[in-house]
Amino acid sequence: MALLNDEIREQLSGFFKGMKEDVTLAVFTKKEACETCKEAESFMQEIETLSDKIHLEAYDFDTHQDKAKEFGVTLTPSIVLLDGEKKHQGVKFNGIPGGHEVNSFIKGIMEVSGALDSLPESQQERLKKITKPVNIKVFVTLGCPHCPGAVEKAHKLALENPNIDAEMIEAQTFGEVSNKFNVSSVPKVVINDEFEFVGNQPLDTFLEEIEKTQ
Repeated sequence: MALLNDEIREQLSGFFKGMKEDVTLAVFTKKEACETCKEAESFMQEIETLSDKIHLEAYDFDTHQDKAKEFGVTLTPSIVLLDGEKKHQGVKFNGIPGGHEVNSFIKGIMEVSGALDSLPESQQERLKKITKPVNIKVFVTLGCPHCPGAVEKAHKLALENPNIDAEMIEAQTFGEVSNKFNVSSVPKVVINDEFEFVGNQPLDTFLEEIEKTQ
């Protein structure tokens, strides 16, 4: 059963015409104990058909542990966006990027393709000083209208600095992880498993918390 209707498919196809370079959707699933894996892979198959610049590579998490380690994948389903050279740029979605998160997913594809908006010079200068590894987890629910903005900011930072890795985590799909980080409202942002804040905060707030890790 298709997840996208004809109208949405047409809209997305038109949007993807703005892509600059190819993007590969690396999808990691498991055969066992993964309720949403088949749906996630089917969704990515639909997305692949919307542009000749979008390509799908499906991996079994247990079989392709080398690839999972390379891209920092620990959860399934997980979707890693790779650039035209099939390199990981720190943009990852854990769970199905459906509901409101379609917006952050589409934005992620566009930005990984090279269709990036420049950050203000002051923020670029701050980002240059981030030299130690940073992981940003953004916990979301698919019905949350404010969550995509937080996900987009985290992914933007990852694309701007190779030391930053950012991942969306669908809170209900990964309840155990959500409980570990005491997720009671979304979006909740956790940086290096230590610093955190709630809400779709300005990019400067992300930078302030990231700077604490350096």
